[in-house]
Amino acid sequence: MAQNILLLQDQSSDAEAVRSALATLNDGGFQIEWIRRCADALERLALAADPQRLQARDVAAVLVDLFLPDSRGIETFDRIFRLVPQIPILILSAEADEEIAKLAVQRGAQDYLLKERLDSYWLPKTVEGMLERAANAAALFEEKERAKIMLNSIGDAVLSVDVFGNVTYLNVVGEILTGWPREEAAGQPMESVFRIVDAHTREVIEHPMTRAIRENQTVGLSPDCILIRRDGKETDIEDSVAPIHDRYGQVTGAVMVFRDVTATRAVSLRMSYLAQHDSLTDLPNRNLLNDRLTQAMALADRHQQKVGMLFLDLDRFKHINDSLGHVIGDRLLRSVAQRLRACVRHSDTVSRQGGDEFVVLLSEVTRAKDPAVAAEKILAALRAPYRIDEHEVHITASIGIVTYPRDGSDAETLLKNADFAMYQAKDGGRDRYTFFRRDTNMRAAERQSLENDLRRALGRGELELFYQPQIDLVSGAIVAVEALIRWRHPERGLVSPAQFISIAEETGLIAPIGAWVLREACRQNRAWQDEALPAMRIAANVSSVELHSKGFVDGVRAILNETGLAPSCLELELTETFLTQNATSTVRVLEALNEMAVQLALDDFGTGYSSLSYLKRFPIDTLKIDRSFVRDIAVDEDDASIVSAVISMGKSLHMRVVAEGVETLEQLIFLRQQGCPEGQGYYFNCPMTADEFAQLLGRRDGRPEIPCARRVSSS
Repeated sequence: MAQNILLLQDQSSDAEAVRSALATLNDGGFQIEWIRRCADALERLALAADPQRLQARDVAAVLVDLFLPDSRGIETFDRIFRLVPQIPILILSAEADEEIAKLAVQRGAQDYLLKERLDSYWLPKTVEGMLERAANAAALFEEKERAKIMLNSIGDAVLSVDVFGNVTYLNVVGEILTGWPREEAAGQPMESVFRIVDAHTREVIEHPMTRAIRENQTVGLSPDCILIRRDGKETDIEDSVAPIHDRYGQVTGAVMVFRDVTATRAVSLRMSYLAQHDSLTDLPNRNLLNDRLTQAMALADRHQQKVGMLFLDLDRFKHINDSLGHVIGDRLLRSVAQRLRACVRHSDTVSRQGGDEFVVLLSEVTRAKDPAVAAEKILAALRAPYRIDEHEVHITASIGIVTYPRDGSDAETLLKNADFAMYQAKDGGRDRYTFFRRDTNMRAAERQSLENDLRRALGRGELELFYQPQIDLVSGAIVAVEALIRWRHPERGLVSPAQFISIAEETGLIAPIGAWVLREACRQNRAWQDEALPAMRIAANVSSVELHSKGFVDGVRAILNETGLAPSCLELELTETFLTQNATSTVRVLEALNEMAVQLALDDFGTGYSSLSYLKRFPIDTLKIDRSFVRDIAVDEDDASIVSAVISMGKSLHMRVVAEGVETLEQLIFLRQQGCPEGQGYYFNCPMTADEFAQLLGRRDGRPEIPCARRVSSS
């Protein structure tokens, strides 16, 4: 569309002089449109001011002589400016009327030019400068509008301040979180608009924007920070603040992006709690027990005291579980937990180790007989019958007792010796307690025998891999497979990893065993592909010992080159707990694997010291929900909530989510309803040999398999 320059001029000679002087502008597509009366000009400009008309933007500028037949002086300018303030206006003035022209400029005109200087140099130069400024202003306005829309559309709050700490901007989300409208916040001190305190001490925290300006660097809030809104409502937040610089590099202020993390922090705290507590009984789990045991030993050393530990296993619990069902068994375990709590002091710890095993930590033992007194009290309490629905259940326990420092100098040794003593109590007739005695440590000899056999197992070819599919929960198609190591002992038969992996880690055998597993898994996956079976990821577990060993990344690269398997077809499963161990070196290794396109999965998610910051810091592709959460999702609201939260978190972080331990239709239905993409477990398939898995892939029609009827020891 052609652009017009509107000329309001009564005298034809003056109009012709303007046309002649602006002749060079015609090359830029501008046409001079001459109008003599103000009323006619207003009618013409009304079209330019109407966004619904085609002529809405065809007037680029207005050149006006303020003295027209129907309008004179500043009134002429005011009438035009009120109608089209967005169009640049140049005043053409006689020298005698220069003061009126200056007044027009003060009221919004772009500039004025004396008629005596309306030559072919000054007039085009003035008009071009005016048009350029108008174009720049329009572009700047459009950019600001675009930025405003963008900042008001994002889910995070944005706040900016000048170098003196006064608020200069607040977007819509920021208005909601702070309770301050943008207009009222503007010019206020940032401490008034953005009030933050420590969640624990309630003390005012140094404002991060002050630090960003002072230190001239990007900073963030300290953890557990609370924003106090204008009306007093409190919100958990996290933020990032960066300084703002002018074109000379000088700090002129700061901008902060912050968000409400109340729900996320609640989930994180809940997951952290569950990572240290047993989901069934709400007792401290093994992790928390180890922490408290370490603290108790340190205090005992300081005060020259002893620490007692009772390792308790219920007698014939499996018979009750099998005959009355898991629901009754779980309720019995909860009742046992309640009675154990009632038998000890508040300073003592009752922990569930798993299954029907419990540990009681006596933090302060002043007399040698104190552990025995506690054991007798516990045995008597557990003998009393349990009323569960219509069932009257009777249960007893066997207890092994150790004391620190006599029976061990560290937590691991104490637990191991207490476990040995408990088995001595069972061998002695059950429903009794036994102090640890080194001369009858039969299980220690058994463990040593297993260790000796394991050292020879790899060379003798006794290790093998079983394979369990991972299923798309919508289509039922196999999308990946996990490689699970088994030990086919010549005398003991098939040995699960639960019996030998810990020994392998303690003795250093885990590195060669892990390398064998990785090589065999890659070789087998490539072999399936060579048989024209569908290409898919194969997952293999990696221990912290392997991950932190020198040359691990080079070893993975060599195995992939040797077997010819594409890196994207390999997924390494890492446990959550060791991500916190030497995090700096861990992230370097994981980033190197990620650069190779090797997939990374976080196994048993939620059972360790869960932290959302690790999910952001490490290049994790897949979250595997631990089977302990999946097991009770149909009956336990807490587990259901955690599983739902992990699924949502995975989606938000663009990670795959795999639910482990899917064994029932009810679990599958729940996971599908929550949008969990993938699952793995006995409901679909048992772990199987390579040939069995190849046959399964060959006949797979996209539907889930019939639930597995047999059971192989879990990985």
